[in-house]
Amino acid sequence: MSTEQERLFVGFFKPNQKLIHKICKIYTDNAEDHEDLFQEITIQLWKSFPGFKGEAKFSTWMYRVALNTAITLFRKPQKKQGQPVELDIGSLKIEHEEYVDDEHQLKRMYKAIYELSDVEKALIMMYLEDKPYKEIGEILGITEGNARVKMNRAKNNLKAKISTT
Repeated sequence: MSTEQERLFVGFFKPNQKLIHKICKIYTDNAEDHEDLFQEITIQLWKSFPGFKGEAKFSTWMYRVALNTAITLFRKPQKKQGQPVELDIGSLKIEHEEYVDDEHQLKRMYKAIYELSDVEKALIMMYLEDKPYKEIGEILGITEGNARVKMNRAKNNLKAKISTT
């Protein structure tokens, strides 16, 4: 990629990296896996960036790539993760922001979210980000109506899990 593309990528990525941390938080249960997933999502975003045409908002595209990466990575047995990719992310000059949460209720909620299905995790995360149903549908590749139905089911499932913890 050219220097200009690198600059554009970093410009889009930096203000949206907390979104990746949130995805990592709901798909992992320890700091090491969180960091590994964050790095894998960043690599996939970098590799996919030349295909980003700007037809959707960057954050919508980023959600789609990040969720697909998280779901795919954690559905595969660990032995089938493929060949390592040589990529010097440090050369992109992206400052890594730490993601910290200490509140007991937040931890309970994340624990309950972690127990949801992959799609329900994605739905709840986007709901918490105040994403409109139309955008949720675009990200997940489903209709807006289907997103609404799935969201209601996911919220009910989450409520049930929170009430039992």
